[in-house]
Formats: sequence, structure tokens, C-alpha cells
Amino acid sequence: QVQLVESGGGLVQPGGSMRLSCGISGRTRGSPALGWFRRAPGKERENVGCISRSGAVSHYINSVKGRFTISRDNAKNTVYLEMNRLQPEDTAVYYCAVEAPAIDVCFQSDGRYLTWGQGTQVTVSS
Repeated sequence: QVQLVESGGGLVQPGGSMRLSCGISGRTRGSPALGWFRRAPGKERENVGCISRSGAVSHYINSVKGRFTISRDNAKNTVYLEMNRLQPEDTAVYYCAVEAPAIDVCFQSDGRYLTWGQGTQVTVSS
């Protein structure tokens, strides 16, 4: 059983930065690929980006490219979402989720992810 715990959310002013962490624990077959997702009020959940198990591959949605960076420290079983130049439209509950593809890739489709964290609120407001 794999457990995920997000942390690092809170309130930040527009233009500010924030780093979220996703701690991975439990029985895993090596390091899994991980996706970050978010659900804004009144909107569908969307993928923000993903990172492969080695960290060599990552993908982002267009609205966060150049502002958000996903990284991982497999020795610490932790994946990070560094968010810069935050905007009010980034306000959402952010979730991490894992999957175990056979090769070192990651996917942005949420249907592939079976284990999810509880989410952490990020509010961008002045």
C-alpha cells in the first residue's frame, strides 16, 4: 500500500513563490512516476505536470511552463513542485498521484494514476 502526503500549501501574494512536497511511503516497486494535479473552485481537476521515476522526463501544461518545476529526490522519497510567479488563477487544491509505468516516462492523463494524496490548498491572493 502506497501513501502520499502533500505539504507546503498556504496563502501567497500574486507574483510570489511556493514549493509543495509530496512524500511517498509504503510498499513501492522502486520509485514511481508522479503527477501533480489541481482542482480550482468550480472547475474540473487538471494535470499540472508529471515526472518520470528517474526524474529524466517531465511534462507540464502550457499555462505553467516556465513558472512551475517538478523535481524529485528519490533518496528521500519526495517529489517537489516549485511554483514561481504565481497568479490568482493558480489558486486550487493541489494533489500528487503516482503510477508505475514499465519504462521511464510519465503521463498527464489522470486515469492512469491509482494512488492519490489528500491535497493541499494553494491560495494566490493579495
